[in-house]
Amino acid sequence: MGILPLAHVFELIAESVCLLGGVPVGYSSPNTLIDTSTKIMRGSKGDASVLRPTAMSLVPLILDRVSKGITDKVNSSSAIQKAIFNFAYNYKSKWTRRGYTTPLIDLIVFKKVSKLLGGRVRLIVSGGAPLSIDVHEKARLCLCIDVLQGYGLTETCAGSACMDKWDMKYGHVGAAFAANDLRLMNWEEGNYLVTNKPNPQGEICLGGDNVSVGYFKRKNEGEFFEEEGRRWFKTGDIGEVLPDGAFKIIDRKKDLVKLQTGEYVSLGKVEMELKTSSLVDNVCVYADPMKVYCVALVAPNEKLLLEIGKKLEVEGSFEELCSNTKVVKAFHKEIVEHGKKSRLLKTDIPAAITLVKEVWTPD
Repeated sequence: MGILPLAHVFELIAESVCLLGGVPVGYSSPNTLIDTSTKIMRGSKGDASVLRPTAMSLVPLILDRVSKGITDKVNSSSAIQKAIFNFAYNYKSKWTRRGYTTPLIDLIVFKKVSKLLGGRVRLIVSGGAPLSIDVHEKARLCLCIDVLQGYGLTETCAGSACMDKWDMKYGHVGAAFAANDLRLMNWEEGNYLVTNKPNPQGEICLGGDNVSVGYFKRKNEGEFFEEEGRRWFKTGDIGEVLPDGAFKIIDRKKDLVKLQTGEYVSLGKVEMELKTSSLVDNVCVYADPMKVYCVALVAPNEKLLLEIGKKLEVEGSFEELCSNTKVVKAFHKEIVEHGKKSRLLKTDIPAAITLVKEVWTPD
């Protein structure tokens, strides 16, 4: 199932492989993917339920929505069903980490959940941004499929590293492919050094024939360089090498903003954690180096925002609630609590938010 735009080199290559292998491709969009998507009429089926795909290439934002779809389904069930689901989830999580499968639990509990994506998906590959550990685990356990996280850029022809199918850990992108080399370079300003303990850290550089020769009609500003007859590209991503040779993306140079207090805030990391909240459909975090805190624009989940309004006895439409000071204050309190649970630092959690009324489309 093709969901990402073809301008995305990851999707272009995935579809090219399908066409070469004679695999049919069905097209969808993030807003029509599952039965609870924003542009699916209530009572109608989402694209995944109709098409029943076997493989998908996704970005974390779409998996966040799938994860929230699972959470909504569980929360709307009875107390007994919820208790059974939580027991089964914890049980499966424990045994999966040890390398075992749980076919009986899958058949009794998770088979219904797997129908969220049609029930036939065997493989999901995620790329384009870091995938949160919670979302990764939930997708893998509840959908009963392999969810692999990969790493690459347009400049390196998409895939440069990917997790192994049998890897039971989360939060990393696997080892480099044989087609390219992957190495770390010191970034002193952010204190990311290859000599750091317990694991080496630094800016990720990729080398090989899959690396582009440069940007079209644009002067190279040091991102591309040659060394011993090999082309290299400085990605701007900060990585860490784990003891087993797998790479973990821990930051992005452009995402780091130094506040007035001298603390660095990683905007990408904060957004990734806040997106795991069921209240948040999408979020954009912003920080000004002249200020002591960061702020956020949040596209709230309409259903849950209306529930907050009901609890506070505030009447009005979705748009009116987005502008209501009392509702925004309560929403912000929930965001702060979620940030603390996600182990974000006090400086990372937005000190002020604005609720955005429009659904964020690419346009």
